[in-house]
Amino acid sequence: MLNVKLDRDEGIAVLEPEGALTEEDFAYAVGVIDPHIQEIGPLEGIMIHVGSFPGWASFASLIHHLKFVREHHRKVRRVALVTDSPIVNAAETIGSHLVEAEVRTFPFDQKERARQWILGHETAEAG
Repeated sequence: MLNVKLDRDEGIAVLEPEGALTEEDFAYAVGVIDPHIQEIGPLEGIMIHVGSFPGWASFASLIHHLKFVREHHRKVRRVALVTDSPIVNAAETIGSHLVEAEVRTFPFDQKERARQWILGHETAEAG
């Protein structure tokens, strides 16, 4: 299951996976995020808040994840990975070469700091 919370006022989508990610999770995220992008424009940011990366339910789920990234990375200014997972933390390095959005990692307990960075109120390096 993927919980998706959209703060329309600040333009931030918070994604919190609970269990292996499925194709339906990404369809749900698109259903929440895309209407906002169509109506208002690009998001300030997406925050992925997860203690440890749950993986994907299937290869098709991985493909849907990659499709979601491909279709949204130019419509999001910043992506905050808020986690203690070393696998997800590696995504900052990989993602910075593959996506247009600025990507930064934060420790799992620093969700508010990540939100402030997305909004441009904090510029210090995460860590």
